[in-house]
Amino acid sequence: MRYLSLLCVTAILFGLPFAHAEPPDLVLAGVYEEGVVLEDYWVSEKLDGVRAYWDGKRFWSRGGNEYRAPQWFTEDFPNVPMDGELWMGRGRFAELSGAVRRLEPEDESWRQIRFMVFDLPAVDRPFTERVELMESALVPSPSPFLAMVAQRRATNHGELMAALDRVITEGGEGLMLRRGSSHHSAGRSDDLLKVKRYDDAEAVVVAHLPGSGKYRGLMGSIRVEREDGRRFHLGTGFSNKERRNPPPVGATITYKYYGYTSSGLPRFASFMRVRNDEPRESDPASFD
Repeated sequence: MRYLSLLCVTAILFGLPFAHAEPPDLVLAGVYEEGVVLEDYWVSEKLDGVRAYWDGKRFWSRGGNEYRAPQWFTEDFPNVPMDGELWMGRGRFAELSGAVRRLEPEDESWRQIRFMVFDLPAVDRPFTERVELMESALVPSPSPFLAMVAQRRATNHGELMAALDRVITEGGEGLMLRRGSSHHSAGRSDDLLKVKRYDDAEAVVVAHLPGSGKYRGLMGSIRVEREDGRRFHLGTGFSNKERRNPPPVGATITYKYYGYTSSGLPRFASFMRVRNDEPRESDPASFD
């Protein structure tokens, strides 16, 4: 296929490896603040999916574990490294997580998944040139299960916020900014920025606290611990189903918040989801 061949030729020209024993370190996003020179950036939707690295033969998680996609799912994929998200659609993260983490993939679930590509990490060229390569190779796509995340040039803060509001209204999570001149470099920097109406972070569940009133007999809140060791409670953001079956002690959860209090704790923090990205053999009938 012409597009498959194009990426293979690209790999040869740029000296790309066709497979990795393990995924390389990934680029991590900072947080956008007004004042950034937006003309330097590309903007795309922040997908509510599972981060995955395609090494040319297999998918890898952020933790270096394999996502075992069915053979038919990847048979028309280019055999060059691609960074992206496994995605079912807006608002389907829990369903997606349960599907991709199984060691024995279920065809029915995987037929609803797409690998949404936002970078060619092994191409040592500025991101703007990588966008051009992705468009040449993936639009149209060589596979019905593979697509490029749409990229467009950023302009100014007002238009960025208007675009953010449109995405949120349509059920999306936010936007991502990537500096056009940036090369692929692992770690966190302002080359990659997330744009949201709130901040989010991760913490580990250390205790469950019982509910009262309308939540009597259910979980009322959870106590969580940040990486720095500080603890606080999360009591909002849970459905009744989640209160009946709360995230277990030891689980990593994602919470959203709006800045910090004077004591340095997250302001108006509320639960978003259990952050389960790593594969495992079976999913208990719990929080997935």
